[in-house]
Amino acid sequence: MDEIGALAIAPRLSQFVAVARAEHMTHAAEEIGVPQSTLSRSIARLEADLGVGLFVRTGRTVRLTREGRTLLRHAERALGELAAAVREIRGDADELRGRVGLAFLSTLGAAAVPRLLRDFRAFHPGIRFDLVQGPHALLLDRLRAGDADLALTSPLPDEPGLETEPLGEEELRLAVPADHPLAARTGGVALAEAARDPFVGFLPGFGMRGTVDAWCREAGFVPRVAFEGGDVETLRGLVGAGLGVALLPMAAHPATPGVVELPITEPRTTRTIGLVRVRDRPLTPPVGVLQDFLRSRPL
Repeated sequence: MDEIGALAIAPRLSQFVAVARAEHMTHAAEEIGVPQSTLSRSIARLEADLGVGLFVRTGRTVRLTREGRTLLRHAERALGELAAAVREIRGDADELRGRVGLAFLSTLGAAAVPRLLRDFRAFHPGIRFDLVQGPHALLLDRLRAGDADLALTSPLPDEPGLETEPLGEEELRLAVPADHPLAARTGGVALAEAARDPFVGFLPGFGMRGTVDAWCREAGFVPRVAFEGGDVETLRGLVGAGLGVALLPMAAHPATPGVVELPITEPRTTRTIGLVRVRDRPLTPPVGVLQDFLRSRPL
């Protein structure tokens, strides 16, 4: 029997197992709560589909044939795996001890997400997490595929199948080497003043890449990207090594040696970070609890 045929008999396996264990059609029907006539027809249909007899009938009792014993061995294993899957799924959906898939930008991994998860676990210590960290495009792919329930990302996508909610804003500053001519400008600089500098930037596919490019265009220039990477601290280190300037989120820890972060006076270099989920996909209780928590906390 091919795979499609096997799937067709799957709904009748539990009835077959009940009869095999009870060795009595009436007792099995009472145990699983179906009329005996319905159960008898189901078993007969199963035998017809398989082309073999599964039971030898003696009065009201039945016993398994050789083929029936083979099917019972595999059916019990299959039903056991199914029951285990149901238990696992129900456990993942439990409000107190369930599981949540959270995807977030790499730039949020240094401080924001660890802080949020620490605060969340103080109230919900039993909830478990599957964490995905990466660029914007990867996070949305994982969300669409069902590998993540929620995503913290920027920019917020304009896609019919996704639901977005802004949670806060993040300022980006111009990171320059300490010996850069602009480094002493503590009052801030216009982004256009860095137009002639080489830029250290994010790789294509990172949401930050498109955002920075758009701000540079607004300032009247196209950035000359000398180095590309995917980790904000690596990019900050490259700035400190004198390899260029970069628009980066403010450092969460003490400033990297040799790097000065300058506020931008124009244009406004602040990006919106928000929560994204798949529209019309039901939220399990633990996912709903985390969503409500993130709505109530600043990033």
